[in-house]
Amino acid sequence: MHAANSVFAVPLAMRIHEGLVWSNRDQRSLLDKMLALLGIVDIEQAYYFVADAYYAAGKIIKGLLDKGNHLVSRMRSNAVAYVPYVQHGPRGKGRPRIYAQKIALKSLFKDKQALQQAPSPVYGEHNVTLLYRTCDLLWRPAARIVRFVAVIHPTRGRCLLMCTDITLSAIDIIGLYGLRFKIELTFKQAVRVIGTLSYHFWMKTMKPLRRKNGNQYLHRESLDYRNAVKRKINAYHQFIQAGIVSQGLVQYLAVVFPKLVWASFGSWLRTIRPGIPPSELVVATALRQCLPQYLLATAESNSFAKFIVDRQDTDKMALFRLTG
Repeated sequence: MHAANSVFAVPLAMRIHEGLVWSNRDQRSLLDKMLALLGIVDIEQAYYFVADAYYAAGKIIKGLLDKGNHLVSRMRSNAVAYVPYVQHGPRGKGRPRIYAQKIALKSLFKDKQALQQAPSPVYGEHNVTLLYRTCDLLWRPAARIVRFVAVIHPTRGRCLLMCTDITLSAIDIIGLYGLRFKIELTFKQAVRVIGTLSYHFWMKTMKPLRRKNGNQYLHRESLDYRNAVKRKINAYHQFIQAGIVSQGLVQYLAVVFPKLVWASFGSWLRTIRPGIPPSELVVATALRQCLPQYLLATAESNSFAKFIVDRQDTDKMALFRLTG
């Protein structure tokens, strides 16, 4: 989501994909579970799925293309692709040849003459010039021609990118992949500010596992035990989803009411960049600072404030004693 001169990665859904195996016939990998998560989000418009090198796999590409979507991802340094085979003369019997010369993708960096220059499209970068090269090749896991972009950043080094949409320009591919860092930043805010992943709902009857034991297999457990674990995981997911909603609301306040947030911040930052929306940490701090005044001023007229005040021990809250 573009906001002023910055970008927010807005979380939509999150699920726990590891730790429990419900059936010994369940052969789903993390790639299958990621596609299922995208199905939960159910985005109606076509989109680009921006991911790291782990998701550069044929299963992900097929699942996205079947829905009219595309993948933008990083490639491993040892990846290879092929030049499409061009038939010359009459074709003989048997299956037609598809792949011609094999090319190690890291070799795209060797031909300095083929590299182009362009200003960096990555957000927040100014006066930075990139060297890049675009090459459309056959990639076996995708079973189709995809677009590879070899990028040389003056300070961050080399990077190999791939996109299944061969109509997308190299600059757009680089800009899209640059946004992936915002996803990592959103996880950081979810963990350290919102507490989205701080679920600690213990189940007394759950069998303990030793550290690094991996998944817990439940297909041989009793029905009551399995149902209890399902209730526990469902509680985890509801807690996580509540955190996602909270983070989205905090981002909304940062984008729509930045001046009010800064006016209510009541703390200190070394650098406040003009025109950049405040972070989730700043908004959360501003909300924390305003909570006592909100409760004192609206406890008689606002039902939610009254609900909170009636259940608080105001004698232990210093600000209540100062304003009372």
